Amino acid sequence: MSEGGLTLAEEIVLLALDDETGRPVGRSGMAPDRALAGALLMQLALAGRVDTDRDRLILVDATPTGDAALDAALARLAAPGAPADARGAIPLLARDAPAARAAILDRLVARGILRREEGRVLWILPDRRYPKTPGRPEVTEARTRLRTLLLMEEIPAPQDALLLGLARAAGLLPLLFSEAELEAVQPWLGVVTRIESLNRSLAVAVSDVRGVGLGTAQREG
Repeated sequence: MSEGGLTLAEEIVLLALDDETGRPVGRSGMAPDRALAGALLMQLALAGRVDTDRDRLILVDATPTGDAALDAALARLAAPGAPADARGAIPLLARDAPAARAAILDRLVARGILRREEGRVLWILPDRRYPKTPGRPEVTEARTRLRTLLLMEEIPAPQDALLLGLARAAGLLPLLFSEAELEAVQPWLGVVTRIESLNRSLAVAVSDVRGVGLGTAQREG
């Protein structure tokens, strides 16, 4: 978890919500689901439930964690016929990403970090939004850490390096930095994404999130 007590998956969900409207932002299509699936996979690795290398995904411990979204992902990976590598696991977990995201949003609402607002578009279509609660430090913590990491050229903690890779894959960096800032941080971003001492197997998983189904990212980090 982050210093504020949020999981990697919770931080990705928060970063993917517009500050003002509470609606999803970032890339469209499968990218957000793949990024959330990657967050869940990496969280399982950090929790000691799975391990990955370039060729394999190994189920280390199938004991539930108590986190509904995480345990649903763990059950998927423990089922007979589950993929034997991260490249196959990410699209599998992405199928359940809408349910995982809903569970995470409900949890963030219950903790008072988000508010749920129901409305209608054109008086017909239901519209559910999740505005961020003003004054809650968790709302801005992940953004602040990522900005500091790149703008101040800091060596990242393992979870922040993973969060950065996922935010990049989901197209969220242009929402966190100005165009000029993004241009300025490119050299350090390249260094951070190549740091070998992070955790080699998890770094491979980040690479797989970017490479499987996301397409080639535009130059945005």
